[in-house]
Amino acid sequence: MGPVQRRDPLSMLPLTPAVLHILLALVDGERHGYSIMQEVVARSEGTMRMGPGTLYGSIKRMLADGLIEEAGERTDSKGDDERRRYYRLTDFGLRVVRAEVARLEQLVQVAHGKKMLWQLEGGLS
Repeated sequence: MGPVQRRDPLSMLPLTPAVLHILLALVDGERHGYSIMQEVVARSEGTMRMGPGTLYGSIKRMLADGLIEEAGERTDSKGDDERRRYYRLTDFGLRVVRAEVARLEQLVQVAHGKKMLWQLEGGLS
């Protein structure tokens, strides 16, 4: 077990919105950068847009942190550009995204308990 595998996923929290969106896009499987950007826009219904600088800057840090890794050679590259780099979650990355989702769920539960969401629907008072 390497040093990344022993790290506590909680040590990486909270995640930036960009990192969380990238990790969520990779939960479904390997993707290349442009595909990640398309997934983020589609899932957020256009409210979250990520430019190449943000995407690839985040990917560089995520690779260094052991959250993701480059996928190996593509065996099924029907019409795919061979220059594309594909990325996938590591086991540590999956544990981190699960921890972040649990943290966010807990925050939403606190807000529900305070009837915060109900108050916001009727306007700020």
